[in-house]
Amino acid sequence: MSQTLLFEDNYKKFGLNVFSSENLDVINKIKSQPYIKVLFVPADYEISVDFNHYKTEAPTLFFLTYQYFDIKNGNSDEASLLYYNRDFYCIQIHDKEVACDGLLFHNVFEIPKVDLDESEVFIIKNLFQSIKEELEWKESSSEEMIRTYLKQLIIRATRKWKKQNLDNDTVKIPSNELDVFRDFSRHLEIHFREKHNVSDYADLLHIAPKTLTHKFKGLNLDSPNQFIINRILLEAKRLLFYTDKPVKEIAYHLGYEDPAYFNRLFTNKIGSTPTNFKKNYTSGKKYNT
Repeated sequence: MSQTLLFEDNYKKFGLNVFSSENLDVINKIKSQPYIKVLFVPADYEISVDFNHYKTEAPTLFFLTYQYFDIKNGNSDEASLLYYNRDFYCIQIHDKEVACDGLLFHNVFEIPKVDLDESEVFIIKNLFQSIKEELEWKESSSEEMIRTYLKQLIIRATRKWKKQNLDNDTVKIPSNELDVFRDFSRHLEIHFREKHNVSDYADLLHIAPKTLTHKFKGLNLDSPNQFIINRILLEAKRLLFYTDKPVKEIAYHLGYEDPAYFNRLFTNKIGSTPTNFKKNYTSGKKYNT
């Protein structure tokens, strides 16, 4: 059974799609739209996010902004997709409320998901159900109630993301240093097209470039410079694979006035020229990137 519910008011938009393997096509139009998305999928679903592939071993939440996602396989258990625009709820403006930006969304470690245990699934399903009921009732207070449930969902998932990834050493960042990495992630997402140097981000964080580099090194993480390059290359791969933009235009779009330099950078890091990456990825050959 599929269901699509929508709230729209002036510039605000919030939607809920319920679907299963029998009707994955109901979310096709939403996948490519620049909404903030929260995807709940049961166990044994296969989903790709950008160029990473996941098979869910437990019910899982995915938090997506501009990532491309595709559900490869599902089953008869229902999945749900929430999607909304920034006018409905902007995670940057309201970050003090939910503290999720740079963790659930826009994290430089590209970990967009949270696995749920049985008790958490019960709570999350109830929040989705409450949102569904508000969308069906369409009362004057529904908008604020939906936003309240959405915030609860995000707060719970943020706590779970920290527990899964910080407490278990997936990402070795002590809690007293976490805000630096959150802020770095947030600034990187906004500025990666025009700011390519560590000093640019150190300035935004009001610390010295060496201090920022030492913080990453001290925790055995890739350098800030590598994270910057990774984000640029991820966007390049998206544009190559999902659009018809020529390589020269992609280079300019990503802030490189010299397309030849961009070409060399991409080839050196990915192991293929941009043109060959597009051709081979489209034909089914995958790169370990």
